[in-house]
Amino acid sequence: MTDPVIRALSASDAHLFDAHPDPLGAREGHRRTRFRPEWKRVALRDGTVVARGAWWGGPDDSEPININWFDVTEGEEEAGAELLRSAPWQVELEINLPGGWRDEPDLKAAAEARFTAARAAGYELLVERFLYRWTPELGLPERPGRLRFSAEPDDAVFFDALRRIHSVTLDAHALRAIEEGGLDRAAQEELDFFHWCPSPREWWQLAHTPDGDLAGIHIPAHNPSNPTIGFIGVVPEQRGRGYAYDLLAECTHFLVEQGAEIVTGATDQGNFPMAANFAKAGFPVVSERLNFHAGGQA
Repeated sequence: MTDPVIRALSASDAHLFDAHPDPLGAREGHRRTRFRPEWKRVALRDGTVVARGAWWGGPDDSEPININWFDVTEGEEEAGAELLRSAPWQVELEINLPGGWRDEPDLKAAAEARFTAARAAGYELLVERFLYRWTPELGLPERPGRLRFSAEPDDAVFFDALRRIHSVTLDAHALRAIEEGGLDRAAQEELDFFHWCPSPREWWQLAHTPDGDLAGIHIPAHNPSNPTIGFIGVVPEQRGRGYAYDLLAECTHFLVEQGAEIVTGATDQGNFPMAANFAKAGFPVVSERLNFHAGGQA
C-alpha cells in the first residue's frame, strides 16, 4: 500500500473534495456554508480520496477559525490524522452528526473513525452539543412578559454582565477560557464573537425585572450562514426563576421581526436547563456536534 498524499486544493481541483462518500449527511448540513477552495485539503491513496477537511472562517477572516467539515474512510484513520496534523492551521475541529447517531451501527462506525483520526492528530474532545433549528411552522414561543428589554450601546455594560454570567456557568468553552485567562478572557471572547457576526451591534439587548434589576442578556445574531441565537445568559442572583426561557423567546421573536425564516441555536449537552428551555420554546434538535480542540491549545 502506498503512502497517502496530502493535497491542498484550489479552484481548479476543488471537485476532488466531493469525491469522498458522505455517510453522515454533512453535505446537507452545509448547504448554506461557503467554503474557500484554498482552505480545503484531501488525503489521497492511489488517487482515491480517503480523507477530507474543510477549514472555515468568515468572509473577512484572513485565516480559518475552525475545521467545519472532516471525513475519513474507515480503516484510513492515520491518513485522516496526517491530514489534520500537516495543516498550517491548528484550530478547533467540529464534527457534526445526525441525531441518534449512536443507535445506528453504520453512523456510529463512521463517527468513530473520525474521532480516532482526530485523537491520533492530537485533538481532544471539549464538548458535545445539541444543534437546533426553528422554522415558522413550529409557531413562535410565547413571550411571558415578565422582563423589560432594551438596547445598550456601551460594550462595558455587556462585558460586566458576561463576567457575572460566566462566574457560574455550565458552558464548556467559557470554562476553558476561564481556566486559561479568567473571567475577563471568557467575557472578551464572547464580545469578540458578537462583534465578528455581521448582524448589527444595535441588536444586543439587556433584560431587566420590573424593579429595574438586571436579569440577563440576549444577543440575536446572524452568523455568515443563518440567523441564530447568539447568546442567552442570566446573572447568578436571578437564576431559578425561569428567565432563560424569557430571554430565548424574546430573542426568537426579535430575529423573526427582522425577517428571519429560520433560527438556529446550540447548547452543550450537559447544560440540561438550557436544553430544556430550547425544548419548551419549540426548538427541535436537528443534529449533534462534537467540538475538539488541538491539544496544544488546552
